[in-house]
Amino acid sequence: MNSDYLHHQLSSLCSEFSKFCQASNFKLVTAESCTSGLISGYLTDLPGSSAYIEGGFVTYSNEMKVALLEVKQESLDQFGAVSEQVALEMVIGALKKAPQANIAVSVTGFAGPDPSMKNSVGLVWIALQKKGQNAIAYQYNFSGNREEIRLKTVIQTIKLMLLSF
Repeated sequence: MNSDYLHHQLSSLCSEFSKFCQASNFKLVTAESCTSGLISGYLTDLPGSSAYIEGGFVTYSNEMKVALLEVKQESLDQFGAVSEQVALEMVIGALKKAPQANIAVSVTGFAGPDPSMKNSVGLVWIALQKKGQNAIAYQYNFSGNREEIRLKTVIQTIKLMLLSF
């Protein structure tokens, strides 16, 4: 799957998500690690996105996850940054910190290429939460190079939000 195809798919999904949020009165906050703001970036490429995007947190380091999103250091130590537990704590923290948001998404993963983690490259956790409901996380194993893994993560995140909210 080449990046041109992925970019085209992303553009279409972002447009669909925009219409969905506006019709549902949703306001999104993101908490991104391996995607480093790509979800927010793609979703805000569309004019009028301020109607449904509250903001986002880029928490690439563990220290930022703890400081900004209140991820527990114990969770990072026990499970690692790329884990269901941390993805859940990230999404809960993001929704808590964004008072106008009523939906949240978080992503944490290994986009590579890191030779010491070659068996884990492509492992991604995506968590979702709607205000007043429990957070839920999903595990994925994406293939491809760093750019493809990150783009596939953004695409899957938007698809999940369209299906789950």
